[in-house]
Amino acid sequence: MTDIVVERTGEIGDDKPSLNLTSLLVFGIPDFPEGKCFPFVNASSTRWEVRDSIPMPNDVEGIDCIVKGEEGEDEGYTHLSAVRVSRAIMDRESRLTEKIGLSAPGMQLTLSSKVVVMATEANENIAFKFRAVGNEFQTRFENSGNLQDIDYAIIANRSALAFIPLDSANRLNALISLATTLVKRIERTGALCDNDDAIMLTREALEMSPGNYDALNILGLSLYFRFVRVGELSDINEGISALQNVVSHHPQQDYRLVLLLNTLSAALGGRFQKTGELADLSEGIALLQRAITLIPSNHHLMHCLLNNLGGSLALRFDRSGELSDIAEAITAQRRAVGLIPQGHPALPAYLKLLGKSFGVRFRRIGDLKDITKAIALQQKAVELTPHGHIDLPARLDSLGTMFSLRFRRTEDLSEASEAISLRQRAVYLTSAGDIELPARLCNLGSAFQDRFAITREPSDMAEALLLKRRAVDLTDPDDLELPMRLSTLGNSVRIGCKSTGELSDADEAVSLHRRAVALIPQGHGEVPNLLLNLSNSLTHRFQRTGNLSDLDEAAAVTRRGIESAPPGHPHRHYLLLRVAETCIMRFERTQNISDVSESIAAAQRALEIVSPGHVDLAHTHRTLGWVLSRRSELTTDKGDLDASISHYRAAALSTLGSLEIRLDAAKSWAALVTHHYPQSPEILPSFDTALGLLALFAGLDRTVQGRYVQLQNTSGIALNAAAAACAFGREDKALEWLEQGRCLVWSQLNNLRTPLDDLQEHDGALAKKIADVSNRLPGAGSSRDSSSLDMPLSQKISLEAEARAHMELAREWDELLKTARAIPGFESFLKPLSCSSLTTNLPEEGPIVVINVDQSRCDAIALLSGMDEPLLIALPNFSVEKATKYRTDLKSQLQSRLLRARGPSDSAAPAGESMPRGIRSAKIGMHEDHPVRGVLQGLWEDVVKPILNALGISKATEASEEALPRIWWCPTGPLSFLPLHAAGVYRGTDPESALDYVVSSYTPTVTAITDRVKNRRSIDTQVSGLFLTNQPCAPDAPPIHGTTKEVQSIFRRVEESGVRALELEGGDMTVDQCLESMQNYSSIHLACHAAQNAAEPLQSRFLFHNGSLELATILKTNLKDADLAFLSACQTSTGDEKVSDEAVHLAAGMLAAGYRRVVATMWSIGDTPAQEVATDFYDFIIAQRKVDTGTAFDGTLSAHALHHATQRLRGRLGDSENSLLAWIPFVHFGY
Repeated sequence: MTDIVVERTGEIGDDKPSLNLTSLLVFGIPDFPEGKCFPFVNASSTRWEVRDSIPMPNDVEGIDCIVKGEEGEDEGYTHLSAVRVSRAIMDRESRLTEKIGLSAPGMQLTLSSKVVVMATEANENIAFKFRAVGNEFQTRFENSGNLQDIDYAIIANRSALAFIPLDSANRLNALISLATTLVKRIERTGALCDNDDAIMLTREALEMSPGNYDALNILGLSLYFRFVRVGELSDINEGISALQNVVSHHPQQDYRLVLLLNTLSAALGGRFQKTGELADLSEGIALLQRAITLIPSNHHLMHCLLNNLGGSLALRFDRSGELSDIAEAITAQRRAVGLIPQGHPALPAYLKLLGKSFGVRFRRIGDLKDITKAIALQQKAVELTPHGHIDLPARLDSLGTMFSLRFRRTEDLSEASEAISLRQRAVYLTSAGDIELPARLCNLGSAFQDRFAITREPSDMAEALLLKRRAVDLTDPDDLELPMRLSTLGNSVRIGCKSTGELSDADEAVSLHRRAVALIPQGHGEVPNLLLNLSNSLTHRFQRTGNLSDLDEAAAVTRRGIESAPPGHPHRHYLLLRVAETCIMRFERTQNISDVSESIAAAQRALEIVSPGHVDLAHTHRTLGWVLSRRSELTTDKGDLDASISHYRAAALSTLGSLEIRLDAAKSWAALVTHHYPQSPEILPSFDTALGLLALFAGLDRTVQGRYVQLQNTSGIALNAAAAACAFGREDKALEWLEQGRCLVWSQLNNLRTPLDDLQEHDGALAKKIADVSNRLPGAGSSRDSSSLDMPLSQKISLEAEARAHMELAREWDELLKTARAIPGFESFLKPLSCSSLTTNLPEEGPIVVINVDQSRCDAIALLSGMDEPLLIALPNFSVEKATKYRTDLKSQLQSRLLRARGPSDSAAPAGESMPRGIRSAKIGMHEDHPVRGVLQGLWEDVVKPILNALGISKATEASEEALPRIWWCPTGPLSFLPLHAAGVYRGTDPESALDYVVSSYTPTVTAITDRVKNRRSIDTQVSGLFLTNQPCAPDAPPIHGTTKEVQSIFRRVEESGVRALELEGGDMTVDQCLESMQNYSSIHLACHAAQNAAEPLQSRFLFHNGSLELATILKTNLKDADLAFLSACQTSTGDEKVSDEAVHLAAGMLAAGYRRVVATMWSIGDTPAQEVATDFYDFIIAQRKVDTGTAFDGTLSAHALHHATQRLRGRLGDSENSLLAWIPFVHFGY
């Protein structure tokens, strides 16, 4: 230690004590057991210097320094350890500084010095020993992969370097050894500080020995690693230059040259990924192929070279599309995996890369076995990767990519969810400043976008946009990946625009794609893809605005894309399809026949080059079917028509590609055949295919709301099919198709509640499993917490885990059904029923009448107990147009009287007026015309009366003592919103209506009734009873005080009759108490506000004083003994016009929840009519009770009771327009 100085630091002032220091006493120096004293010179009041040097021998742990005052007293003390001194030497600190502990408070002293290593034989020997230890730990690390071993190797090599003077010849090797161990650790941890140290050490080594190939090799490798982490092009350029220098001057074809060639190839590959320069990649491949020839096949480096060669060939295939490249890549990587020892730390990386190559080939060829292998290999790679390993995020992200690829092929939502989950974990484990973070954010956004394409969940698209915008923001303006990220963001904005409808989104998408195309270097492999994306956005904007210049530019851009995509390019067939689509769109505007010809030619070329297993084969067939169909309309060429049908058929029957595209193709196939060949036997398989795909389109792996969103764009298929079947004389098939293609969501929920008695007898364990999954699925699919954009990533990961659990449950359900259907006798287990099965369990009380309303024709299909075949009743005077007009007229009258749906925040009624439940009332003025009567008369004359006549049902006379027959109406389409039960003529001298002929009930499907007949069983007497609640003052809703009188009156009547009953009023009841009472009482009467939610059907709810009860919550409850639900609330049977055949209302929901029968309302009801109907209803049921029923409550006669109650209300009010609107809304659903 030389140039030793003691200094006073901190605050110095008059109030601080002075110091008079005289010397420094040092203990630990050999031959001076009592310490050696070093006097201070050049002393002042704040600084004292030691002229001599203080030795620190190699064999001491450190020295103790005591500062002496003028009286010889100890003023301060510090200890200088040998480790601290060595570290100062290694870090090349200009001065070593230590604080001195003082005996007197309020003062601060520091001891500083220069540290100089003396060139002694002893120091050199110690350095040699440290290097030997470092080599030993490095070898252990290379064999074990234990990170602690390389840590010890670095410590040993740092210590060695500390004992070697700057001018020693041995320093060169010590520098290279330390840099080598740092690079080994960089490969595992990616620590930038290690990177910087390695580069600094190798630069020093090259100053000592310019051209030293070991130093150049490590420098090149270190710069490459830093480039990978930071992305500075200057690093990789310098690294490649250093490595090329070594390779070009390397004298021998030996092991070291092999290492250099491998490193240089990796660096060239890294630069290719930054610049897109294919020559770099090809040069790297050539270097690896040369390296492989320099070593024997059993050499320990062979597996490394083969793995790297395979990775580079796969990269080149991704650009060139040359199939020989990917075949050679997989062969090389398989050899690498076979050669590498089990347990080798590089094995996970090899497995990941081999899996990636299989994924790349799958994307091109479409062989499902390739992507299955890819996933298995990469899953193994992730399993073998230790937690905290630097490559774990990359491996998770890559595995997510593989799941995304398979999802795009299978559309299995569990795989989409798995991809999201894996990529979320990858992002979570990636540090904020990591160069890979933008890519991983973008990939995660793409995973959400993939799922949105199937589910249409707005939260998925919002998440995709958020992630991709963040990725673009984090991408350096000079980064070559920026154009691709701008383009993928543009895709998300365009797809999201289809949901939002905002023109500004369409403009932004075009702008993003223009930027991407402007930034991408000419000749880059992604140019065709970026041009395709720009064309898609321009086409989308044209569809929004009709601006023909956008379509012209889209066509021109697409042609540029084709020119830039060499034969074999993976996006070439997409570009040809885009040409076909833009040309046919332009023809629609310009009527230029040459556009049609060009469109067909492009689509045919696309079909020629797409591989048989490609995921977009169905898309290609559908596009060709579309353009040929358009030409056949112009030319009436039968050849074009038949070819169009053939291509639509091929797309529909394909097992590959988008389910949405295949369903659309099936619909087009069926429509063309039905229209042009109405007697063709092909009609049946075309609609069978369409309806089979429709069932998959709204599978149990989606939430209930997600299924409704999907079905909005597919409504009408079953109705089209049934109309075609009726025209074909196959009313049995029409019935089957209507049952299969309508009320899909409720049918799924009903299936989950199907009794399993028969299966239990055959296979009890399987029945138990099915029962368990069926109990859990409604809750899993009924609702899911939404992910908000500002939610922490950890919480989003948890939500995704819930979604994944739901998908797995749905998958398990499908597998259990396959197992059950493999059992002889259970082949049709929970499949849509055949017509013969439906007619087996018909109710004896009356017919079920399904009314199909289609553009081509309208028919009724009646099912009567005792008849094996359905009865077809044509309705030639009815039409979709009439149904729609009646619906519009009735809706207009309801709105004019403020009897339409309003939120619970509407103000209370004026004093003295009756308050409808859920809606404020208004004084109803007189109308000169009679639109309501007109609607009811039209329904009577065109629909109901013809059906009753065909069924032989006659009008009851006043003298008749026989009970009216029952009838179950099952309307479709716009007829679902019209009151068939009240159809009739209400003016003139001889009025008549349906009420004079039958007791009406409604049912969403035939199966909903036949299942009740088949599984009819008595209700547990311990549960049988009536639970009533009135909720007159729910928060944010107008008061409905009449509910109190209504419920109290009913409760008193039923209690007096001996019925087991419970009444809870207003604030005395919580939501949980209501649910408990629903389980403890077979029947319920809810007198309250109801809020129907068409957008989120399962969030439809009943409003209480203390919260609200959602339908989703009811569906999760086990109501095995549910009988009657009387919903004395407003609009509880009002459906959603967007999915008219899905019965999206509370009444159907309560049936799905387990209730056998439901009394509901079609629109808002007044307090007084509600009370009167309810009272008369229960009076009828009580009057019909049998003497021996004890305390039980039986809702079997609820349809007759409602008929009786509404007739009494009608008798009091009459048949004026106002009166009709007061008693018509009460309806009965179920058995």
